Amino acid sequence: MNNFVATIDLGTNTFHLLIAEIQPSKNFSIIYRERIPVMIGQGSINQGFITPEAEERALAALTKFRLKLEDHQVPIDRVHCTATSAFRNAKNGQTLVAKIKQKTGIVVNVISGDQEAKYIYYGVRQAIALSSENSLIMDIGGGSVEFILCNQEQILWKQSFEIGAQRLLDRFDIQDPITEDNIQALKGYFSEKLVPLSAIVERHRPKILVGASGTFDTLSEIYQHRDTIQVEAGATELPLTQAAFQRMLQDFSRLNRAQRLAIPGMIEMRVDMIVPAAWLIQYALETYQIHTIQISSYALKEGLVTQLAQRFS
Repeated sequence: MNNFVATIDLGTNTFHLLIAEIQPSKNFSIIYRERIPVMIGQGSINQGFITPEAEERALAALTKFRLKLEDHQVPIDRVHCTATSAFRNAKNGQTLVAKIKQKTGIVVNVISGDQEAKYIYYGVRQAIALSSENSLIMDIGGGSVEFILCNQEQILWKQSFEIGAQRLLDRFDIQDPITEDNIQALKGYFSEKLVPLSAIVERHRPKILVGASGTFDTLSEIYQHRDTIQVEAGATELPLTQAAFQRMLQDFSRLNRAQRLAIPGMIEMRVDMIVPAAWLIQYALETYQIHTIQISSYALKEGLVTQLAQRFS
């Protein structure tokens, strides 16, 4: 019998499947990955429900994932599926959870923002060498954004904020290209919503912003194309400089959708959301006077695997 486990992350933008083999050393090796852009929060996330069309996309994606699990002979009791912001806040989230169980046999665990932040930290710590000085981890999802103030040894503080990129797109009438009025409205909103983060940053003064997966993966991909940077396959830490990010921010802000989509490394799923997401990153860098960026390709799902490795090895 194999020692495979699987994690499924039902994010607001993307559903991720990860199949890993647990090692006796309490570590793991990744056997298979797949992601499907389900966009479950599209058009209704701020109204607190999941549309019938999004439900259909979710069920189709999980049916496909179930077939992959069977192909890899992963027992259903070793499949750990988590759902985050869109499910947490949707009136019909639990109804969809029940439909998923009925159709695929996959049990969905809707986790809190606090749990989500904890798993993200475990994933990041597995992927990169965090500094002995304080770092600020940032994971931008479609529904929520997690901030974790931490070092290599421990989490000092963590909180999830319901200001994800899809929520921002739906809340603000962001023009294409974005206008100065849009930018000022976003900055004012971030200042209002991130008061608890600002207070903790004032106390602990993180030196590094660590971006976890998603938007940050795309930023690194664009940087690699633009500067012809070679990254080893399977690398868990990805390159991005502060200067390169500033160039991208200016490009995203002056180009329209078609022009942004033509940028090498850009993906269609992120072409709209990357604009408010980039301004959120800029807000954090500028407001908290952080000058160094690291990127972890691991986040929630890998963090959950690290916990499963402790349990099953």
